[in-house]
Amino acid sequence: MNITLVEVGPRDGLQNESATVSTADKIAFVDMLGAAGLPVIEVSAFVSPKWVPQMADAEQVFAGITRRAGTRYTALVPNVAGLERAQKAGVHEVAIFAASTETFSRKNINQSVADSLTTYKQVCDQALAAGIRVRGYLSTAFGCPYEGAVAAETVAMLSARLIDLGVFEVAVSDTIGIAKPEDVPRVLEAVLARVPAAKVALHFHDTRGQALANVKAALPFGIRTFDASAGGLGGCPYAPGAPGNLATGELLQMLDELGIETGVSRDGLDAAAAFIRSRLRPT
Repeated sequence: MNITLVEVGPRDGLQNESATVSTADKIAFVDMLGAAGLPVIEVSAFVSPKWVPQMADAEQVFAGITRRAGTRYTALVPNVAGLERAQKAGVHEVAIFAASTETFSRKNINQSVADSLTTYKQVCDQALAAGIRVRGYLSTAFGCPYEGAVAAETVAMLSARLIDLGVFEVAVSDTIGIAKPEDVPRVLEAVLARVPAAKVALHFHDTRGQALANVKAALPFGIRTFDASAGGLGGCPYAPGAPGNLATGELLQMLDELGIETGVSRDGLDAAAAFIRSRLRPT
């Protein structure tokens, strides 16, 4: 069994940090992650600097990184304008981000769920015409900080809608880290009735220390792609109570113990995590 790790530290990990990280340090962080063998690295987000100032230097970061063969370097885009910025920066894969609930959608992108899907159809159509692959995030799939529980069938329906728009993969996301291992089968059974397992990834936060157990619960369902963040950095600015992503190092250790291949160097990953933490909280 092979597992693909999607490293979201440079984007999801840094976007909510109060300490300003220099462009040079972001470039070094991405390059260290690449050297560690991470197959997918979410480098930045082409979003408004007004709302996410940490991502204001997306173009400069992409211009400065060393792109390694066999590594996919991706970026988040909220709309066609963001896509066009990404395209000019030479990005070959982008991600869009829909929500499972109306309140979170409006807080996060100031659009209803339906309006966001209209926007994302434009993004997908334009990206695919330009040869740019599109990934889809589906936020608050296991629970919403504003609306509480989310029906598994809603998650399944929206996952299928994203696939219909042209995304190659849906990252079903536990945005506030509320999921428990017994919740994973409930959501996955509904999603997999509509979307093949090969097109489903999982994005867990570790708010309650359940992320690794949730990954284990997903493996029997054929899920082979998981998001994680070096050092467990991260959290969504619009999701109160979402302090950190699943730590890539912890996930890698668990998979190693299970005899599951990832192709990622533990030493290289640990060095990258230590580097970025030293830039966020100097000693």
